[in-house]
Amino acid sequence: MPTDELPDALHVTTDEQLRAVSNLTRHRIMAVLRFEPATITQIAERVGLAKGSSSYHVRLLERAGLVKVVRTRKVRGVTERYYAMAARSVVLPDPGEGGPDVLMRHAVADLEASPVGAERHVGMAHLRLTEAQFAELGARLQALAEEYRELSDPSLPDASLVFALFHPGTGAQGEEGAR
Repeated sequence: MPTDELPDALHVTTDEQLRAVSNLTRHRIMAVLRFEPATITQIAERVGLAKGSSSYHVRLLERAGLVKVVRTRKVRGVTERYYAMAARSVVLPDPGEGGPDVLMRHAVADLEASPVGAERHVGMAHLRLTEAQFAELGARLQALAEEYRELSDPSLPDASLVFALFHPGTGAQGEEGAR
């Protein structure tokens, strides 16, 4: 199933869905399925899991409605299932003040697991913006990410883009004022 036939977004609203996406292994399985369908065997190879573990995690994702079977085929009397994402993107609920941001934790884990010596671009900028500038920058970042998502080619190596635009909490402001 081409990604343009998928819904744009799936909003995580249930505890089952949140538990499913909160697991780093399942996050990595969803990354494998982001651009093209794959079988349990293909997923296991890409993520570095045993087939049984891969099957377990995919079943949990399927039960939560995050992935689905998009085609099947018979191979030596066995039905092979191809899984794909249920939507082009998954939207997580706001973790609330002080709550863990699952997406950022997964992004840091993926960054830490990236190959040593591989090209990567990581940076951080501290800004002072009006609310209008803040909103504009957020929209521009989102549009840029979408522009490059449209250019993505499943035959090319994976690349991850993570961005976070936020107002630091009171702890950061308090530390700044204490200097």
